[in-house]
Order: sequence, then C-alpha cells, then structure tokens
Amino acid sequence: MDAASNNGGMPPPSGLPQQVSMFQKRYQTFLDTLTPYYYYRWGFTAFAALVYCIRVFFAQGWYIVTYALGIYLLNLFLAFLTPKFDPALEDLDSDNDGPSLPTRTNDEFRPFIRRLPEFKFWYGATRGILIGFFCTLFKFFDVPVFWPILLMYFCILFAITMKRQLKHMIKYKYVPWNLGKKKYGKGNAL
Repeated sequence: MDAASNNGGMPPPSGLPQQVSMFQKRYQTFLDTLTPYYYYRWGFTAFAALVYCIRVFFAQGWYIVTYALGIYLLNLFLAFLTPKFDPALEDLDSDNDGPSLPTRTNDEFRPFIRRLPEFKFWYGATRGILIGFFCTLFKFFDVPVFWPILLMYFCILFAITMKRQLKHMIKYKYVPWNLGKKKYGKGNAL
C-alpha cells in the first residue's frame, strides 16, 4: 500500500502544511506536559504580569492596551468562577415549561463544573499578557488618554461585576473553590 492510498487518494502533505501540522503537534505536546505543573505555570504568568506592569509604569504609556488587558482578564476570571450549567438559566427554562414533576431533590450532590477550566484560564491569561506586552513594543498602540479615568472606570466595573457574581453564588449556593468543602478520602468511610 502506498502513502497516497492512506490519504484518500491525495498525495501526502509536504512543505508548509506539513511543517505547520508538525509545529501544532509539538506545541500541543508542550502544553500537555505543562498541565500538572500548576504552581510553575501560574508563577510564570505572575512574573509575566509583573514584567508587563513594570514596562507600562516606566514607559508611561499604553494605558488603552492595559485597560483592554484588564477587561479581558476580568472576563476570563468571571468565566472561571461561573458554573458551566448556570442555575439561573435552568430556573428560567423550568418556569417556561409549566408545571412538571420533580426530577431531583434540593440536597442532590452536584459537582461544580467551571465554564472555563483552570488550564484554559491560565492559558488565556498568559497569552493575553504576552500579547499585551508585544503591543507595548509599538508606538501605534500608545493612544494618549487620561489614565486615572480608565483606572477608576475599571475599578468600578470590577466591583459591580464581582458584587453581582457573589450575589449569584450566594443565591444558588455554589462555591467555585475547594476551601471549606468536605474532603472524602481513604480514612472517611460512608
């Protein structure tokens, strides 16, 4: 059997498409090897954020890029805190269908599944910080603005958004972190 018959009659890819495919596989393998190293990944992200902040502070510019990065990171953080299956939407769906039989009790165990998993949150945050840093290398992105207004607006937006998210968490009784939750292990028998 020749190589063309394995590819649906097409000749095997060569040149640039093959190199791109090989690069994508190596990059994905690299990301897969980083997955278990939680502290090193977040340590690198914190270091990159610190270098970015130092760059913006000493360059005295790129406030629009920093504001956009802040909004992007806030959006990622909200997706990280939000459950994949929003109970508010489930309540709306059940109200529109009319009366129905109960399908579960209030005490049913439902694990917290995030809308944005931790690894994708880290990957998006790191990628955003690195792209923001790259944008600070070009004067084109240095739009002159009065930065205290942007900072104040971001702080107000952050406070209102977090207040709404905390109310949602309290109303639907979910906790997106492990602190205070029961831990079951070998020593605890049910």
